[in-house]
Amino acid sequence: QVQLVESGGGLVQAGGSLRLSCEASGRTFSRYVMGWFRQAPGKEREFVAVILWSGGSTDYADSVKGRFTVSRDNAKNTVYLQMNSLKPEDTAVYYCAADRYVIGQNLREDAKYDYWGQGTQVTVSS
Repeated sequence: QVQLVESGGGLVQAGGSLRLSCEASGRTFSRYVMGWFRQAPGKEREFVAVILWSGGSTDYADSVKGRFTVSRDNAKNTVYLQMNSLKPEDTAVYYCAADRYVIGQNLREDAKYDYWGQGTQVTVSS
């Protein structure tokens, strides 16, 4: 049973930084892809970033490119989302997600992911 547990959310002023963590358990994740998504009040869930456990290839939404960095620690089975230069529009519940990596699939599509964490709230004040 795959379990994903996020942590690291909180309240920060605009321009500040936060680092989210997603600890994964229950499986060997070397062939998995890990995604970060977010959902703001009244909006649909949207893609933020993704990383492949094997090789560490990454992809980012245009809205966070250059400000957010996704990384993983294989020894700790943990994926991180470093968020810098935060803006009020980054306010949302952030979720990590996991699924097996299949070549050709759209990794930005949330429907692809079978496993989800409980979410962590990020609030950026202006």
